[in-house]
Order: sequence, then C-alpha cells, then structure tokens
Amino acid sequence: MRILIVEQDSALANSVCALLRRRGYEVQWTADGETGAAYAALGIYDLLLVDGGLPGLSGQELTRRLRAGHCAVPILMLAACGGVEGKVAALNAGADYCLPRPFDVRELLASVEALLRRRGGQVDLLAFGGTTLDLGGGQLSCREQSVRLSAREFELMRLLFQAGERSVPKEVLLARVWGYDTDATENSVEVYVGLLRKKLRRIGSAVRIVAIRRVGYHLEAEPR
Repeated sequence: MRILIVEQDSALANSVCALLRRRGYEVQWTADGETGAAYAALGIYDLLLVDGGLPGLSGQELTRRLRAGHCAVPILMLAACGGVEGKVAALNAGADYCLPRPFDVRELLASVEALLRRRGGQVDLLAFGGTTLDLGGGQLSCREQSVRLSAREFELMRLLFQAGERSVPKEVLLARVWGYDTDATENSVEVYVGLLRKKLRRIGSAVRIVAIRRVGYHLEAEPR
C-alpha cells in the first residue's frame, strides 16, 4: 500500500512517515499542496494524508480539486484545529475522515487501516483497453488469454493501469517499484517495460505502453 502525505510540518511528517513505514507502508511526503496535487493525480497512491492548514493551496482546496478531477482515493485530513466546524468543512470538501490535531498515533493508525480496508475491498480488477489486471492473482488477461506477471512486472503494470492515459514519470516508477533507496537505475524501468510489452502482445492485447521523452510512460489502446 502506498500513502502520500501532504504536510507542512516537517517534524510531524517525518514522525508519521517513520510510523507508517514500520507498519510496512510505502510513504512519500511533500510539504507543498501543488506538488501534492500533481503526485495524487498520477493515481498511484492508495491513501492521501492531507494537512488541512497547508499554505498556498490549502488542504480543503486540494481535496476539492482532486474530487473535481474524479480522484476516488481515500483522503484522511489532519485538521488544523479541532471542533465540529473544522470536521464539517473537511468532509464537505471531499475528505473521507477528519482527524483533529493533536491526535493520538493509535487513532491515526486505526483511521489509516480502516480507510485502506475499505479501498481494498472495492477493487479486484483494473481494466484498460479490453485488458484486465487481476490484483489478487497477478495475472494480465485479454479475452481468453492470460499471463502471470512477476512481482516487479505486476507493480509496474498496476501503476500504469491506475494512471491510464496520464503519463507517469520514469523516476516515479523507479521509486515506487524498486524503492527510494534502491541502487537500480532508470534503465531497469526500461527493461521491465520491454518485458511487459512482450506479454501484452502475447495475450493479443490492444494496449500499448507509450514512452514520451522527458515525460514518462502512459497507456494507449489501439482501435480494433
């Protein structure tokens, strides 16, 4: 599970990142609302933790923008202050839950796990261009043909399916699939993209993985 934290308080963000990583989650942090909106729009995160008191693009404005763009990822807002008004404003903006500050880490973890369970129960398959990716079995299928993906192939394909026609930067794919501290290079992404292209052709899929120079990769479906 991948979690994006958009939080201006670096000390708090580092503490929450460490806590979530100890629980096995992959976590990325940004302190800027505009950057958070750009990352969230990639569609590669399972949960967003958003600071309600962000400077510039506020947490509520960020949430409204994402919901207006049909982003369905659960959003846990960390309210700038307690009280009913703050919670109501966060929920009306599109947040799934609002946690007032200061919060107990046990409540934070319980909220994160509850929202992720809800999201995990909603989707078993991702589909694009007549091709499906089985999130439970790790199989890529088109009509009657299917092929099993390796762990890294699956993670890479999942990110591309979630992003669809939106381009995902190569460095983002590298960080998400190989990890932030990896010694792998962007050439590793190119190698695995090549393997996935072969498997898409093997099952007769109309889906293509398209590379855009200095932008990244996205999916296209050829007309039949």
